[in-house]
Amino acid sequence: MNDIVDQINDIHREVGSRKMAEGEARTVLLRRTYDAAVEDVWDACTDAERIKRWFLPVSGDLKLGGHYQLEGNAGGEILRCEPPQLLKVSWLFGENPGFSEVEVRLTPQGEEQTVFELEHVAVVPPEMWDQFGPGAVGVGWDLGLLGLGLHLRGDSIGDPSAWEATDEARECMTRSSEKWGAAYGASGAPADVVEAAVRNTTGFYVAEQPDGA
Repeated sequence: MNDIVDQINDIHREVGSRKMAEGEARTVLLRRTYDAAVEDVWDACTDAERIKRWFLPVSGDLKLGGHYQLEGNAGGEILRCEPPQLLKVSWLFGENPGFSEVEVRLTPQGEEQTVFELEHVAVVPPEMWDQFGPGAVGVGWDLGLLGLGLHLRGDSIGDPSAWEATDEARECMTRSSEKWGAAYGASGAPADVVEAAVRNTTGFYVAEQPDGA
């Protein structure tokens, strides 16, 4: 198996829940170690010019209390910013986004390694969670961490739209969906619920190819 697909295995995943004033929230946690100094990882996660190289173009006032908008994706407010170790933002879509926050925590491991943690906490519509489980957001975050890892070592997948149609990308997303299923099961979800969530998540991210493709 090639290096990019294997990097899906480098991520530790946890699934949980948390009581919030807004209701019961679902949580997903991703953890990965990068071979890069904490200052470099922080810069890659907070500098607009670098963010667009591995994630998405971003606009806004990128400072504490400012607002950001990712192109075609989430936007929100920068709630905490403690360089080079902690960044917390609201993560909102649409006109009635509900409650959703993302926190990134960086811990240096010596001078040339950084433990990267990302926790996404959101009040999720029950029908969506019942259908997809944590993979609905987890697969996307896995791909984000993959892009960051490639960027930190001076590499890239190239055009994301073109890459997503490749067998490599399909294998990445399939494996990611399965890994989130395992984390969902470890959180206590019944086996049949996990199986359905993995099937639905994989079907969403990895559409069937036309005959002969």
